[in-house]
Parts: sequence; structure tokens; C-alpha cells
Amino acid sequence: MKRLAIILIALIIIGCGLYFLDHYWIHRYDSVIAREAARYHVDPDLVWSIAYEETYFSPWKKGRNGEIGLMQVTPTVAREWAGDNAIASTTPSTAIDANALLSDPERNIQIACWYLQKAGDDYRETPGREARMLAAYNAGPSRAADWNRVEAGARPLNEQEFIARIDIPSTRAYVTSILGRYRRVKSARSNSLVRGQSKPANIPAIPDAENLYSSLGSANRRGRNQ
Repeated sequence: MKRLAIILIALIIIGCGLYFLDHYWIHRYDSVIAREAARYHVDPDLVWSIAYEETYFSPWKKGRNGEIGLMQVTPTVAREWAGDNAIASTTPSTAIDANALLSDPERNIQIACWYLQKAGDDYRETPGREARMLAAYNAGPSRAADWNRVEAGARPLNEQEFIARIDIPSTRAYVTSILGRYRRVKSARSNSLVRGQSKPANIPAIPDAENLYSSLGSANRRGRNQ
């Protein structure tokens, strides 16, 4: 009986340790996500959900199509960001070490947020905007635009109609998975506020909000075609 009690206590200690380790792991970039999301006017919960799906917050990951880092950004996007931010005025875009740039988690998150802002600007007045942004992030803006196209005078596609248009199964699964996680985060935050935890709903990197992020689902790796 004593041995069983010792085993149970040990298992509880190990379980608690693993829980807190996982909690730290998936929230250690919350403040960076909040800062860069605010800089580029994108939803930090959406950025967090993308990072969860892309690499489970592993900054060393590399994708099959050349994606690098925490948010799986491509070197092409990194060079576009450098040009847009006048970095190329002092360093030619061809000379920019995209691998080193994107291996820095903070810079990786910044560039990803910049790219998401660009994708979102194309669909500012479109219903289901987040689905379009995710499709562009995963499969490229040209494909997202093709899937979103309707005849002149026709009403815009709603979110489900747009997702049904996505003819790349991995991209459709990607968009659906992230939207599901993103909305669970939003729902948890809303419920928290109803219970009286008056924290800003659009800022994730605050102690009372960290435990609202859902860790449900598994990261499904895909390559992104820009």
C-alpha cells in the first residue's frame, strides 16, 4: 500500500511537471505575438493559433518547401518584408541571409504578422476574412484570390462556401483546423470576461489570459506554396 501511494505521488508530480512545462512552451512567445500583432493590426489569437499549427512553437523547424522557423515563413516573404521595410536600401535583398533572419523567433513572428496584414488587407470588407488570410498564408495569395473569385455582381462567398472552394486538401484542413482553434480561444476569452476577468480581449500576453489558449488538436505539417 505504501509503495502504491509513493507511485501515485510520483505520477502526480510528473504529471504536474509536464503540464507546467507544456504551458510554458506554448506561451513563452505570447508577449512577442501581442507586440507584433498590435504593430500590424492583426488578431494575436489568430497568430498564436497559426504558430500552434505550424510548428507547435518550435523555432528550429524547417518545412519541405523551404519554410523556416516558428511561423514557417519562406525566404521569399522575408525578402519582401525587408524591401518593404527599407532594409534592402542598405543590404541588397539578394544578400539578405533569410535563414538567419527567420531563425530568430521574434523576427519570424514579426514577418509573419506583416504578411498576415497584407493578406488581410485584400479582404478587409469580406465575410469570413480569417479563412481567406489563412488560405493565403498556407497556399499563397494568388490561389486564395482564385478561390475567392465570383462573377461580377454576385454576392461574396461566405466562409463555408470559400472553404469548400479550396481544392488543395491539406490547405482546406489547415484553414479548418486553425479556425477551430482560434474560435475556441475566442470563446474561452469571452467566457472569462463574462465571469468578471476584465482583461483586454485582444491582448494574449497577460497572466490571466494565458490559460485561455486551447492545446487541443495536433499540428498537421504541410508545405506552403507561395
